[in-house]
Amino acid sequence: MLLSKHTFEALGTQWEIITDRPMSRTLIDTINNRIELFDSAYSRFRSDSIVTQMAKSAGSYVFPDDVMPLMDFYKELYDATLGKVTPLIGRSLELSGYDANYSFIERSQVPVPSWGEVLKIEGSVLTTTRPVVLDVGAAGKGYLVDIVGSLIDQQGISDYVVDASGDLIHKGSIQNRVGLEHPFQPDTIIGVIDVQNRSICASATNRRSWGEGLHHIFDPDTQAPVKGIVATWVVADTALIADGLATALFFTEPAVLAEQFNFEYVRMNEKGAIDYNHKFSGELF
Repeated sequence: MLLSKHTFEALGTQWEIITDRPMSRTLIDTINNRIELFDSAYSRFRSDSIVTQMAKSAGSYVFPDDVMPLMDFYKELYDATLGKVTPLIGRSLELSGYDANYSFIERSQVPVPSWGEVLKIEGSVLTTTRPVVLDVGAAGKGYLVDIVGSLIDQQGISDYVVDASGDLIHKGSIQNRVGLEHPFQPDTIIGVIDVQNRSICASATNRRSWGEGLHHIFDPDTQAPVKGIVATWVVADTALIADGLATALFFTEPAVLAEQFNFEYVRMNEKGAIDYNHKFSGELF
């Protein structure tokens, strides 16, 4: 039974960790320090981050070791979605108004560079041929949820939930029931699913939106926010995979992604119609 709750803010959102016994002060500090390390590397909104330095000049940048599985997965998504899901989308988001100053002022777009054109990865070193704005928002928070879960695992806590406002991992003997929030009516759910020893992540165009039709899920080909799909929910073995696929489903058909990844999904389009795969084990209302 999950009895202890720890809440805090990180990466601009609310986090909640529920465990079967109180976490020690040492573990809480370890989690906070690990999140800070992640944020100081990948945040577009911090003047001292590695990503901010990459945006200023070309060169070789040493990231924490966690960059390797993150970028390996991004390359898989990049290839599977024919470049639609890309960590090189950051400049487009800035020009659409979602910048470090939250200006929400649109400016003229520029083409999104291709992976091979500007980015080379060797271990934890990322080398760029010109200034680029890296954005790992499509999978980064899910990956950090996995990292936090691993820190809890290391302390021998076997029953817990880490919930980062839409990106969740569960471990333990008792299922965790999760509601699927309606993107048009946030106080309503469209269904429920029991998640046990897996992760569920959601993405929606009503989250991080501003202006008329502007939101954070950006199509590098049209140089505009994606249209058609408005919300996705994905259950997978890790939050990294679930988070990344929740974004990929805005661009790529589920059958294409299923050739490479094992996951359950629900997806809603702008007319409110829902599709899901046969693996989906939840209940839709």
